[in-house]
Amino acid sequence: MRREPVSLTRHLRVYAYQAYTVLEFRGEIDIIAADEILPLLDRITGRPGARVVLDLRPVEFFDCSGLRLLYRARARILGHDGQVHLVCTHPLTLRVLRVTGLSRLLPPHATPDAALAGAGSASGAR
Repeated sequence: MRREPVSLTRHLRVYAYQAYTVLEFRGEIDIIAADEILPLLDRITGRPGARVVLDLRPVEFFDCSGLRLLYRARARILGHDGQVHLVCTHPLTLRVLRVTGLSRLLPPHATPDAALAGAGSASGAR
């Protein structure tokens, strides 16, 4: 069941989808956006057994600050025995994920449904 998204900042909306919390990043994810997102990200990813989908589809720009957010979210979620999946379709963002190697640690999917269909696979595995 999907609830209506809650905009926690202008760069982050959060909603429930199936048994997961979706963190939908929006707009330009740079150092300013990262500072805005970080406290909320930490609150959600620090929960024991958190099940999270990181959705980058509405992202227009994504730099190393965004990469740090993704890596931090992954580490915190897996450190608390949770599950994490990534949704991303923007070609430039996908390129950044591939070049940096983050796509090997957090394989991108085209939709939340596609990400959750592989929930038993290596997505977000250590």
